[in-house]
Amino acid sequence: MSVDSIFVHKMWNDNELSKMVEGGIPYHMLSDGGGKIGTLYGVYDEKSGVETRGRFLIDPDGIIQGFEVLTPPVGRNVSETFRQIQAFQLVRESKGTQATPSGWTPGKPTLKPSPDLVGNVWKVWTTDKAFED
Repeated sequence: MSVDSIFVHKMWNDNELSKMVEGGIPYHMLSDGGGKIGTLYGVYDEKSGVETRGRFLIDPDGIIQGFEVLTPPVGRNVSETFRQIQAFQLVRESKGTQATPSGWTPGKPTLKPSPDLVGNVWKVWTTDKAFED
């Protein structure tokens, strides 16, 4: 979503995105003309009429679980966004019985939150080779 019009989105998809992603991006882009949604999320700059690049991960209950806001010159990492979505999904599906450590990816071990884990994450981290990239 951006303050750009649907026409700008179409040009961007046709002339840029479709050359980077075969067939273009597989979802619809939304236009936030006037910055109403951006204002709600704190990323719309009314003075310049643009939105800062913000990414918000919202769960099925409508609760923001994660976000990242970057200034326009700094690009985002889509792979990291997908990794975080997978981690949030795993934690949600486990009903909080699993947690994902820093850099976790699907297939790597998770942590089991408990009083015994407090102060001992380093033991799991340093003894489990699965955390190494």
